[in-house]
Amino acid sequence: MRIIRAAKVLTGRPGEVVADGEVLIDGDKIVSVGPRGSAGEAPEIVELPGHTLLPGMIDAHVHLGFDDKVDPVTRRSRESDHHLLLRMAENARKLVSAGVTTARDLGARGFLDLALRDAIEDGLAVGPHLLAATRPITITGGHCWYMGGEADDEPAIRRVARENLRAGADCLKVMASGGQMTPGAPPSWVPQYTTGHLRVVVEEAATRGKGVAAHAHAAASIQSAVEAGVTTIEHCTFFTPAGHRYDAKVADLVAAGGTYVCPTVHGVLWRSRDVFGPEMIDDWLRTVAAMRDAGVRLIAGTDAGFAVAGVENRTDGYVGGLETFAQAGFANAEIIEMATVRAADACGVGAVTGSLEAGKRADLIAVEGDPLDRIADLRNLALVLVSGRAVTQAGVDTVTSSVG
Repeated sequence: MRIIRAAKVLTGRPGEVVADGEVLIDGDKIVSVGPRGSAGEAPEIVELPGHTLLPGMIDAHVHLGFDDKVDPVTRRSRESDHHLLLRMAENARKLVSAGVTTARDLGARGFLDLALRDAIEDGLAVGPHLLAATRPITITGGHCWYMGGEADDEPAIRRVARENLRAGADCLKVMASGGQMTPGAPPSWVPQYTTGHLRVVVEEAATRGKGVAAHAHAAASIQSAVEAGVTTIEHCTFFTPAGHRYDAKVADLVAAGGTYVCPTVHGVLWRSRDVFGPEMIDDWLRTVAAMRDAGVRLIAGTDAGFAVAGVENRTDGYVGGLETFAQAGFANAEIIEMATVRAADACGVGAVTGSLEAGKRADLIAVEGDPLDRIADLRNLALVLVSGRAVTQAGVDTVTSSVG
């Protein structure tokens, strides 16, 4: 048993702040959260004056198997699974060093994300709790085809979905539209699947009690994803050949359906303005703000692993994405909610993590300062607990430059 005390405790629930608070932990579980003295006595007491305790952050969209130096299509034939798994483990270590205690890996080849997930849970590797989607379901030659999830018709879609679930996938990922990062694949504004195809993925996931994350840029694909009943829509850019063209009617459908959206906002956006031009970046951030105003439930996720315009989208750059939300006009309290309790609910783990409550996993962080006043204070990590285990490794680097 141990008590951690801090100047402020943010439970993760909107508006819940405990001044001069404390959290009682027993093993991997939270026992109580309250003001100083409410937990009674414990063999170990950690005093953190001037610090804030809050739930561990959640990155709802990562790719631990990517970096900015190697084209993933090329790597498919040149990098062994053994080498790639080591790269993923290093990225997971860096991810947790940024205060991320749960992450959803939305695309990996060879079921390597499952191996890494289990190794972390067994204590053989350092990283956050992982939710693994394994191979994204995509058309032949479609976006991310090289991960092994190609399927063109209903029987093939069911087969890939069932194989992923049989292997132990925590959720399913489907490429509803094309993407920009796969040479030769349909572009972002072109749908890859019909609403009927997407329903098949949702049906298969539901048989195992799992959710579906749909990669969707095109407005038609976004609408199909909502109609099919997916759990989360990734990116949701309303992208066209002429750039972002926000569709208020489709956004209203997303909001009415209660579908979560992970717009994959990251800190690289501001550094890529010189490449894409300020207008495109500003249009995208206005789209994100418009979705929020329409009532769409947004969550935090960085798409870490993909490089943007040759600029690293580093796995340990998680807080940069939260700062971008702040620069787009989001309040700090809302950003923290998007990065904790709301992201946990969207990823299907809200019953066990995402907020500081009795009975939940002891996934929490302590930062110097107050992120409600300054979101950048989330960089000032003093403590990271994953299921009660201290895992912070900030300042540790390797000889290779990776995005994680």
